[in-house]
Amino acid sequence: MNKQLLSHLEKSAQTKKLEKDLLKKVKRVPKQHVDELFHTEHAEVFNQINCLECANCCKTTSPIFTTTDISRLSKLFKLKTGEFIDRYLQVDADNDFVLKSSPCPFLMTDNTCFVYNERPMACREYPHTNRKNMYQILDLTEKNAQICPAVTIILNRIMVKKAF
Repeated sequence: MNKQLLSHLEKSAQTKKLEKDLLKKVKRVPKQHVDELFHTEHAEVFNQINCLECANCCKTTSPIFTTTDISRLSKLFKLKTGEFIDRYLQVDADNDFVLKSSPCPFLMTDNTCFVYNERPMACREYPHTNRKNMYQILDLTEKNAQICPAVTIILNRIMVKKAF
């Protein structure tokens, strides 16, 4: 991970309380305004960040695999669904299929994804800061700020704007 992106994650660890306080304030804002604010910041931040310089999400966390994801990836690897599950997945405490290990077994040494075109929906949508109804996933956004430098930057930009 490049030093600048790493510094954003370190800053997020130090400002975790501020981020939590911000997200509490965001919960009191009209829902449409929350989406608009996050989507604007998401677009601006991701015009500047190249995820391939980081890939911390792929190195540290597992997406949830839906039955559709499992079926699609099983076909890609020419495995039966059960074989794919046995080889790569486990069931977590929430009864979701997740990877058995980190980093992701599909992450290549150059931080690209071996299954990119067939990747799980959770990977396609990560870090979820451009999702509709952001107010519903503010707790997840708080967690993602500890993993994804882009989320930290988005939250910092919102704090600076004092939009709330």
